Amino acid sequence: MIKVGDSLPSVTLMEYSEVEGEGCSIGPNPVDVSKATAGKTIALFALPGAFTPTCSAKHVPGYVEHFEAFKAAGVDEIWCISVNDAFVMGAWARDQKTAGKVRMLADGDATVTKATGLTLDLSGRGLGLRSNRYSMLVKDGKVATLNIEGPGKFEVSDAATLLAQSQA
Repeated sequence: MIKVGDSLPSVTLMEYSEVEGEGCSIGPNPVDVSKATAGKTIALFALPGAFTPTCSAKHVPGYVEHFEAFKAAGVDEIWCISVNDAFVMGAWARDQKTAGKVRMLADGDATVTKATGLTLDLSGRGLGLRSNRYSMLVKDGKVATLNIEGPGKFEVSDAATLLAQSQA
């Protein structure tokens, strides 16, 4: 399992883009984790699934709400990772109004989730292999803080906790 001091895995996530921009087209675009974190401070949180109750009502909204405070604390970007496809993450981004605040990154085949060892098997609930709920502060590709939730919990991966760690 990934721990403080470890580098994030060198893998590719997918991000759905609503508008064409520099080097990206409308639709799913690859995000090389190593390149995207180089020289940056990232507030990263992961959760079991898009459009699920706790994730939609509490987890994502907290990070959207605290966007300015994260920026003031020196965080360059906020990332949300979930084992969903890029189209679902794009739709969820629209629903949660994350544009310009939280990058909604798809780990469609659970590559990052497996590489970090933070998997959650929800097969019995019809969801299959998912990501555990956690947050971390990443500095230049390395884990600076890590907050892993216990089963069914939402106590340490919230925006307020990671914001306080970012400000320390």
